[in-house]
Amino acid sequence: MLSLGSVAAHADAVESLRAFAKDVKFGKAEFTQTVTSPDGVRKKVSTGRFEFARPNHFRFTYLKPYAQTIVSDGQKVWFHDPDLNQVTVRKLGDAIGATPAALLAGQQLEKDFELKAQPDSGGMEWVQATPRSKDGSIQWMKAGFKGRALAAVEVADSFGQHSMLHFSGLVTDQALPAETFRFTIPAGTDISEQ
Repeated sequence: MLSLGSVAAHADAVESLRAFAKDVKFGKAEFTQTVTSPDGVRKKVSTGRFEFARPNHFRFTYLKPYAQTIVSDGQKVWFHDPDLNQVTVRKLGDAIGATPAALLAGQQLEKDFELKAQPDSGGMEWVQATPRSKDGSIQWMKAGFKGRALAAVEVADSFGQHSMLHFSGLVTDQALPAETFRFTIPAGTDISEQ
């Protein structure tokens, strides 16, 4: 049975996500992403940086083990894989859908997701965000907060994979330069527009 204090803490997680979406206009953090396969065996650990400015401007820069950059200027999203010497360009609406980027940098939180408080775990208060659209590959996402600070996002996709992103060094009080969200296609790179 949940105590009244426990119920209030869970409600606070939903309010923390709402406040994050409403009040935090830009931010940057380091991240570690662990992708776990459907059978539960750890599949891949990546590290990098995440930067965003509302609405819908973001940059994920994966540094290890493989370099990859995903950039949105609010209209288009560029996926750059330097090892393949390839850039894929998609319209924002086709690319962002119900993704962690939509949860973190989007502007339509309650329109795009159904929010439900979850039990505290790992020293964080959690809220589950289930996409209202059933067309995407994401089943649900959970955002973990330490106080009012976003600390983690967990994603379950329709293929049974789980991704856990842990954020560190989150800074939300410094505006980011506009060029952060511009992507320049490297010379000689193969380009695919979708």
